[in-house]
Amino acid sequence: MIKFGPSGNCESFYAAGFEHTEDSARFVKEYGLDCFEYSFGRGVNLTERKAASIRAAFEEQGVEISVHAPYFINFANPDDEMAEKSYGYVLDSGKMARAMGGRRIVFHPAAQGKDTREAAFSRTLDRVKILRDRIYLNGLEDMIFCPETMGKIAQIGTVEEIAALCKVDPVFTPCVDFGHVNAREQGSLKTEKDYCDRLDILLDAIGYERMKHFHVHFSKIQYGAKGEIRHLTFEDDVFGPAFEPLAAALIRYDLEPYIVSESAGTQTEDAMAMKEMYFRSKAGN
Repeated sequence: MIKFGPSGNCESFYAAGFEHTEDSARFVKEYGLDCFEYSFGRGVNLTERKAASIRAAFEEQGVEISVHAPYFINFANPDDEMAEKSYGYVLDSGKMARAMGGRRIVFHPAAQGKDTREAAFSRTLDRVKILRDRIYLNGLEDMIFCPETMGKIAQIGTVEEIAALCKVDPVFTPCVDFGHVNAREQGSLKTEKDYCDRLDILLDAIGYERMKHFHVHFSKIQYGAKGEIRHLTFEDDVFGPAFEPLAAALIRYDLEPYIVSESAGTQTEDAMAMKEMYFRSKAGN
């Protein structure tokens, strides 16, 4: 089944007096949503006891949980010592996701740095192959690791690059952040066909079965000449992208992804807006 939920806690969560991630499970469930993404953006600092408490809360509510690995992962870094840290960040996120009862781990692949695009991507691809080996060595092959499309032109993470990384092994499933795609491509996502064209690249690369339940991040994002600037809310009517054409594309291709709203402060409300748009569109077909 398709799932919708927020990345982290929205402003209204805290305004209602909630504080703890355990509260997020009931908050999301009562909103009518299905999933929640927990961020390890600044590091994997959760205790096993806290992870077990979060797992119990989410299992009680029947809400699926995913995690976002630390933001400072960079598999294109020429420094092998820094690459070792990146492997650790992904693997630690995977182990903690399992402790929390989740299966999905989103990670940023790399930044181009001073290398040519070709050299940076080649190094990233080689390192992702090593990451695959370490995933298996650590017994994490039942987890779903999701390299993400990125919003800044200097980052590794075009749709084509993510498709190539996911071809490495079935442990990898794309995380397509359509706001990022739209930002780095300067407002390219406007119609159902625009979304279908990007989905076709991934479907051709890894096939329908692996794409059926792929991972999605969605928000409207302000962008400039270098790509992403900042996340917005659904109230924005300047930058986009719009969700309705994506809903139509997902229905056309019979895809049922895990969709995470990354709106700035209204992520829970905007996740619910997407869910309502999707089912209205489906009912109209």
